[in-house]
Amino acid sequence: MPENNFDERIAKSYEARWPELFEPAVIDPVVSFLADLAGKGTALELGIGTGRIALPLSKRGVRVHGIELSPAMVAELHVKPGAKDIDVTIGDFATTRVNGAFKVAYLVRNTITNLTTQDEQVQCFQNVARHLVPGGCFVIEVYVPELQRLPPGQTIHAFAVTPTHLGFEEYEIANQVVFSHHYWMVDGQLETFSTPHRYVWPAELDLMARLAGMTLRERWSNWERQPFTSDSRSHVSVWERTP
Repeated sequence: MPENNFDERIAKSYEARWPELFEPAVIDPVVSFLADLAGKGTALELGIGTGRIALPLSKRGVRVHGIELSPAMVAELHVKPGAKDIDVTIGDFATTRVNGAFKVAYLVRNTITNLTTQDEQVQCFQNVARHLVPGGCFVIEVYVPELQRLPPGQTIHAFAVTPTHLGFEEYEIANQVVFSHHYWMVDGQLETFSTPHRYVWPAELDLMARLAGMTLRERWSNWERQPFTSDSRSHVSVWERTP
């Protein structure tokens, strides 16, 4: 089972540490995209966290079930309005099974990289395929690895530089692993947070989908459906379960 890096300290301060993720301009396009795919069906969120996407999606009339490894994150979800309408199962989303068949399953904000081995990521696709109705869709939002931005011999890339937050990625290219390092100043004190991730290329994800009986339906640079190009720094990909 993957390591649970989101303990009570991170769970209780999640929104304060990443406030930009909770802006309506960020959330609304995600919810609209997923609601369009779900239609009158149900949705399965892998790594539901504190309900950043699940709660507004539920308010749009989509029945949502979540899988989450961190009990502390789920505890934060449960105190929010509308949480009673969302069922959550504690477990590893690469292998945990839940009841029901879903029209759409989704992983947002790079969460697929929390699975730090290729085998776990392949298992995730297979697990999702078992949960989808025929013709159902699996959606992943994830960054494109930043290797082309690294000068020769350099392994560190800064992805966040603000007066209150510094973020660096440390690449271990031989193992296709990146360590995400965060530094915050909170009340004059330095707080840190580091997590391992397995970065994954779009073509590799497509192959994982094929192994699980899914085919690529669409790929965009963002939730607003802007074209995916060689300059895109992230992508939103949708795979469809083969009937």
